[in-house]
Amino acid sequence: QVQLQESGPGLVKPSQTLSLTCTVTGESITTAPYYWTWIRQPLGKELEWIGYIGYSGSTYFNPSLKSRTSITRDTSKNHVILQLSSVTPEDTAVYYCCRIPFAQLSTIEPHPTKTVGDWGQGTQVTVSS
Repeated sequence: QVQLQESGPGLVKPSQTLSLTCTVTGESITTAPYYWTWIRQPLGKELEWIGYIGYSGSTYFNPSLKSRTSITRDTSKNHVILQLSSVTPEDTAVYYCCRIPFAQLSTIEPHPTKTVGDWGQGTQVTVSS
């Protein structure tokens, strides 16, 4: 059974780069037809998809965040890495790593739902000086 675990600093200063790692166990991140997706939820707001990297390494980002987002992978460690640059307090949220099959990928727009795919437990990131 696949398991996903997010990790990274819980506090980031404004203008810095947020970097989170998703450690995947139980399945290779190169296995079709899965897309490894980053999603976040600010307190009191809806889930928002950030972007994803597919089993082949292709990436796609939410247009509203595209200019600040990078998603990469380390296949030797089975890690998926999110980097979000030039953060502001509006980037404060719980960040989730998720496995979404291709057939359900369209459901993440405009807002994802936790009933689709497999989710990590999430990690709180606060942007504050």
